[in-house]
Amino acid sequence: MSDRHHAHDPETKRLQEDARRTKNWKRWGPYLSERQWGTVREDYSADGNVWDYFTHDQARSRAYRWGEDGLLGFCDRECRLCFSVALWNGQDPILKERLFGLTGPEGNHGEDVKEEYFYLDSTPTHSYCKALYKYPHAEFPYDQLVAENAKRSRTDPEFELVDTGVFADNRYFDVLAEFAKASPDDILIRLTIHNRGPDRATIHVLPQLYFRNRWAWGAEDKLDEVRPRFSEVAPGLVLSEHPTLGRFLFDAEPFGGKPADLLFTENESNLMRLFKSENYYSYVKDAFHDYVIHGHTTTVNPANVGTKVAAYYGLEIAGKKSVTLRLRLRPRSETIEEAFGPDFDACFVQRIREANQFYATQIRPDLSGEQKNVVRQAYSGLLWSKQFYHYVVKSWLEGDPAQLSDEEDWPTIEDTGEEAWHATQQHLRDNHQALLDAIAALDESNLDRPIIENAETPFSSVYVTLHGAVQHELYHAGQIAILKKAKEVVVP
Repeated sequence: MSDRHHAHDPETKRLQEDARRTKNWKRWGPYLSERQWGTVREDYSADGNVWDYFTHDQARSRAYRWGEDGLLGFCDRECRLCFSVALWNGQDPILKERLFGLTGPEGNHGEDVKEEYFYLDSTPTHSYCKALYKYPHAEFPYDQLVAENAKRSRTDPEFELVDTGVFADNRYFDVLAEFAKASPDDILIRLTIHNRGPDRATIHVLPQLYFRNRWAWGAEDKLDEVRPRFSEVAPGLVLSEHPTLGRFLFDAEPFGGKPADLLFTENESNLMRLFKSENYYSYVKDAFHDYVIHGHTTTVNPANVGTKVAAYYGLEIAGKKSVTLRLRLRPRSETIEEAFGPDFDACFVQRIREANQFYATQIRPDLSGEQKNVVRQAYSGLLWSKQFYHYVVKSWLEGDPAQLSDEEDWPTIEDTGEEAWHATQQHLRDNHQALLDAIAALDESNLDRPIIENAETPFSSVYVTLHGAVQHELYHAGQIAILKKAKEVVVP
């Protein structure tokens, strides 16, 4: 950007304060990635097939490790606490929480996002940001986009969302997200949902907060082992507690004369849906999907605590009309008179005026109005694309502390004599008896306790682990029985 600054330009002053580290104006911004699924940094496959290892279909149910994603998102620069918007039009098979796109093999020109979204404005400190997402009234054509692009060759044009006809007669919602900073850590959020169609239409809107799951893996920092937490402290008011970010309050303004419904769950993988394995936790990442779309009310935590929370608004919007929702994320230590008083909208007016003032010093005055808009939106695209990428090569190369070496996992057998074989069998019997004794002495009240307390990697409960051990032994007993029949060997 140009060096032509004005001493009294508030945005330039914020940039100077941030550069001097007197105020952390860039701590929060539109840093939330648009896509974390299907990325190399989440790939733990044996063959490096990243597209199939972590798919878009899995993303709603599977906890990420190295980042997060979301729609119209905002987060701190370390992607610890994330805000995004989830939507449902009453027709889609899934909750719209992230952008959809084709994988490398699916697209006739490679990977390709298949959505309509626009970065409209941002200042360098993200004191004001604005973005737009277009959401159809009709069912989102996921299958059609995949099938049609699969038919096309590299010489054919791509089949885009607008080509499906899903926006016909303007039957769609414009979801406009705006962010304004009252202070470096006080984030005002304004969501305006426009029904562009001629008729009344329903949309479910879930502004949501979630912590990036840093506690379930080999911790990079001891503080990562401390599990953060959201909890309801009043109707429409959530307390966020994080070991390094501290305490924040998330306000969701009442709508239609009543507080927003608060939904709580955990940002933990739904192992049952993904891998047909028993879940470690009763409440999992895709709980809001099941709650909103399928009406499964037991999927959210009735205690109103968790590591993922949403304010749930079910809206009926008349044709050509709009609805505005207001939210606020702020430090608990900062005192304000009202979360949604007159100062809320006044802050947006002021930040927009300051953004205009700043860009007047950055864009050539001889350009036409349309040309100035193009330049400004180009700046916005650059600033909205400053998305979090956890580049920790040292950690990736070293691997997880809990991983076993090949020798530890499959130790070399040095002595293959008969005496050593009998000693191995006795060692097995002794350990098996010790396990049986421990189970017999186990108090049933401890069945739900984690098998290893405060572990650096996630471990299941005592109950789930015992079931797994039984199933594992039956599996190998079956193998041994088959070997005995096939080889006619005597196994002591």
